[in-house]
Amino acid sequence: MLVFLAGTYAAHGQQNLPAVLEQAVQNYPSLKARLADVRSAGQDVKTSTSDYIPRLSVQHQYTYSTNNSVAGSFYPNGGTVISPSGGIRAENIYDGTFGSFTSALLEWNIVNFGKVSAAVGSARTALAASQAAYENELFQHRVQVADAYLLLLIGEKLEDIQRANRDRADNFRQVVSAGVQAGLRPGVDSALAEAEYSKANLLLLESRRNEQARQLRLLELTGIVGDSIGIDSMRFYTALPHPADTAAGTWQQHPSLRLQALRWETTQARSKAIARSFLPSISLVGAAWARGSGVSNTDELYRTDFSSGTRYQVYNYLVGISTRWTLSDYAQVRHRAKSERYRAERDHEVYNEHSLRVQRQAKEAEMQYAVARAQARTAPVQLEAARQAYQQASARYASGLTDLPTLLQSMVVLNRAEADVAIAYSNAWRSLLMVAAAQGNLPVFLNAINP
Repeated sequence: MLVFLAGTYAAHGQQNLPAVLEQAVQNYPSLKARLADVRSAGQDVKTSTSDYIPRLSVQHQYTYSTNNSVAGSFYPNGGTVISPSGGIRAENIYDGTFGSFTSALLEWNIVNFGKVSAAVGSARTALAASQAAYENELFQHRVQVADAYLLLLIGEKLEDIQRANRDRADNFRQVVSAGVQAGLRPGVDSALAEAEYSKANLLLLESRRNEQARQLRLLELTGIVGDSIGIDSMRFYTALPHPADTAAGTWQQHPSLRLQALRWETTQARSKAIARSFLPSISLVGAAWARGSGVSNTDELYRTDFSSGTRYQVYNYLVGISTRWTLSDYAQVRHRAKSERYRAERDHEVYNEHSLRVQRQAKEAEMQYAVARAQARTAPVQLEAARQAYQQASARYASGLTDLPTLLQSMVVLNRAEADVAIAYSNAWRSLLMVAAAQGNLPVFLNAINP
């Protein structure tokens, strides 16, 4: 019963590749960061579209001031000058009075000659590029997780092979030691068997180190804090992928290639928005305001109490059409637009370079996949021959027809052949994963493991 429960727990503790991929998508920090970038770009689109909405500004103030003024104009100087208001008289009066001022200003850019639409288009293209960056990051990370999964599987398999090799060497050591003690074998055989056992132990320790390092790497990629993770071997060591599995994808739809294309489009859209920012705007404007003062507007009588200054004395409104065009910005905007166009040319050439790289990777992955499948079909033949050689050498050694070094060599060949079969099967599946990665179509790989 205890053995059954332990086996049930181990089976439930194992995760298959789709489950590990889902964990990685949910937990990995860089993917969450990319999602935050997408949300930020979405808010940028909303910010740019808000320029279509009329702008309404309201203000209210209470003041305590003198009431002296003089005829003549003044320059606002960037909004740093206080507007003078008061009576024009021969002598200044320095007695202060309370006052109030309330205003509302509405401005609506009804004609902007495409400035706002260009800015919105640039923001939307940037959003699409941000989404493509997330999808590319997601795709690349899923490929990394799948590859780490396969590497951990082969690490576990090689550890099992080296453990079996260690046990084989231990059994052989005990048999040889018994023969030496009985005087049937020379003493050197015992030393050689002990050396082979120690070597097998070293190989087991090395394989265990590699397996544990791959455990930690997969845990990192899945965003899980822990010391180990149980994974299912699925069908990776019982079947080879079919050649037709690679026909489902095309490199033209690769996420990284789409990202480069959208970066190029984003730069073009930004150049267009910069060029149009020079154009004027025509606005509908409306305003209303009211003022109160401690100085009467009929007889200029001074009242210093607060209530007299806060009551409104006059009311005004304004409705009109305005335009504004800063012509001197032409040179600056022109240079900025040209600079952005050169960046667009750069992004276009980067896209062309990336396209060449993706095409080469797709062809190379297909070639590597074909070679890996051929190797995986050949490796079992080597293993069967190595087993027969080991069995024959064991029988000949037991009969005294061969020496120990010949038997030990057959053990080394058998161990290497067992490892080669596991590595060949793993390489075949990893090569299919590289085909899917080069085509930008991970289902090519996932559909092969779940036929």
